[in-house]
Amino acid sequence: MSETLPDVAWHVSTRSPDNGGNCVEAGPVLDGSGRVAVRDSKARAAATIVYPATHWTTFVNAIKAGDFTPPAS
Repeated sequence: MSETLPDVAWHVSTRSPDNGGNCVEAGPVLDGSGRVAVRDSKARAAATIVYPATHWTTFVNAIKAGDFTPPAS
């Protein structure tokens, strides 16, 4: 079952090439719930995944800590 998503303050990574044409966008859901929405910037009308703020914060902190750094080639 899908829900109607309230407004989202979408953000594109500043590291994204082509002004966000090849990445994901994320932003807070503007309904006071603290949730964060994520979508594909190439298919904005497609599915959006919504995470609790605590899960998103854990994910972002793991990235900053280098937990998802690709192996050297």
